[in-house]
Amino acid sequence: MHGGTLSAIANGASINLIHRAADVHLKERRKLILVPRETPLSLVQLRNMTAAAESGAVILPAMPGFYHGVKLIGDLVDFVVSRICDQLGIGNALIERWGEEGEESGIKD
Repeated sequence: MHGGTLSAIANGASINLIHRAADVHLKERRKLILVPRETPLSLVQLRNMTAAAESGAVILPAMPGFYHGVKLIGDLVDFVVSRICDQLGIGNALIERWGEEGEESGIKD
């Protein structure tokens, strides 16, 4: 998500259909998952993320884990997509789960 979209959502500025859909999700207390892609983050973006979280949004930065046996770039993408699916309650087998294969590594998320 772009910083401008984050700002519009955090501040209730329904300029386009994406902003309006996010506004309705927050208003109706439906799950809204925001996946910011910007880095590094400015103070303004951090404040907008805080405002969105305080309004009920889930902030899920596109930050993949590197502890699950990454071999390909696709493994990193799958990690983030898996976390988004988890938030939506969508079952998936995109990544190896804790307690499955590799438990002996002792690493948790």
